[in-house]
Amino acid sequence: MSSSRKAGSPASVDVVVVGAGFAGLSAAERLVSMGRSVLVVEGRDRVGGRSLSGEVAGVRVDLGATWVSRRHTAIRDLASRVGCTTTGQFSQGRNVLWMAGRRRTYQGTIPTVSPVALVDMARVQLALNKLVASIDVDAAWHSPEAGRLDAVSFGEWLDRKNALPATRALMTVVSKVQWGCSPGDVSLLHALRYIRAAGGVDHMLDVEGGQQQERYVETTQEIANRVAEQLGDRVVLETPVRRISQDDNGVTVRTDAEEITAKYAIVTVATAHRAGIDFDPALPAQAEGLAKTWRMGVLSKAFVAYDKPFWRANGLSGEGLTDTGAVFITFDVSPDASGPGILMTFCDPRVFDGFSPEQRRSLVLQQLVQLYGTRASAPVDYLDHCWGEEQFAPGGPNPAVGPYATTTYGPALTEPHGRVHWAGTETAGEWAGCMNGAVLTGQRAAERVAAAVARESREVPVR
Repeated sequence: MSSSRKAGSPASVDVVVVGAGFAGLSAAERLVSMGRSVLVVEGRDRVGGRSLSGEVAGVRVDLGATWVSRRHTAIRDLASRVGCTTTGQFSQGRNVLWMAGRRRTYQGTIPTVSPVALVDMARVQLALNKLVASIDVDAAWHSPEAGRLDAVSFGEWLDRKNALPATRALMTVVSKVQWGCSPGDVSLLHALRYIRAAGGVDHMLDVEGGQQQERYVETTQEIANRVAEQLGDRVVLETPVRRISQDDNGVTVRTDAEEITAKYAIVTVATAHRAGIDFDPALPAQAEGLAKTWRMGVLSKAFVAYDKPFWRANGLSGEGLTDTGAVFITFDVSPDASGPGILMTFCDPRVFDGFSPEQRRSLVLQQLVQLYGTRASAPVDYLDHCWGEEQFAPGGPNPAVGPYATTTYGPALTEPHGRVHWAGTETAGEWAGCMNGAVLTGQRAAERVAAAVARESREVPVR
């Protein structure tokens, strides 16, 4: 954990950063390296944002953000600097599919339910790739046909393409993992923007050579913890920001305990959570609309531990897909073959979060038995986390943006509000929606603000 300065004492810095996720910590790190004074204020009692560590069967696991690609150079560089190391995501063997009440196994990323279904998946993916290629990743609302693409949901587009049930099931899994919602709840343009940002459909879905290629042994939150430790008392926890006012000379950030004055502010909270801050002067109408319509999706995770990864002996990878129930995808996150064996499951909050911990455990085990056999009914440990139930800044992993809201409000994502600049993975072009995007936006915002501070310093007349 980071050390923290005592809230309540007056503070005046060059830049105040709101939020201690990867964007906020990266912004602060870059500002410090450029010789600027900075203070990071975080409403939670921890750093890391949507990265959170847990422990099951004595093994640290990622309750939130998990994987990195070889192409995620910004987060990898940051992790390397603080001594965090990667391990490959296990994917050897056959994957398991439970669909329409039947269990099958398959090899590769795309389930081979039948030759007809495989052809249909290829057809839909080809059509999707053509649309993805047309998207301006830095400003999707300026893409050709942006209005048309934003007027329908991803689900409606699948309907128009007459996607078969197997194709629809796979795309539903993609939607739940990426945006924490069903395809019918997210705009096609928004979906295309995130797919383009992720490097395309294949890179988004693949383990080998894709976004799920590696995990961090120490967990992703540990990266944030170590960066915060280096920043020391520049990081203040349990300090929600209530109000940001500004004039020609600077900004004043008000929390429950203090006022912080600065030349500029960098706000890194998720778009929907901008609405929790009172701005004076008020945000422009487009920026207010962004905060209201770019709501967060919701996703839950459960980890089930066994003495060993027994499924490997049966030639299974631990990757599983289901089209019903609470669990919709599983991965093997065991530390090694000797055990413990750990299955990470993604869970649909609509049929998971409302139950008691015991009931949630029972729901998960029931589906793991369907996928991996009776040995899955006797775990040695269990852990879950419901992001929609978080007390502060709930939701994740990304905004679930419905039709029309990208073209109408998207331009406000990065447009500064006077002395208030924005960062966070939602504001990224390439790599929006992942830790790499968060790091990049924090660094970019820091450089822009540092340049502005330097310009103003040169403009002050010498007395």
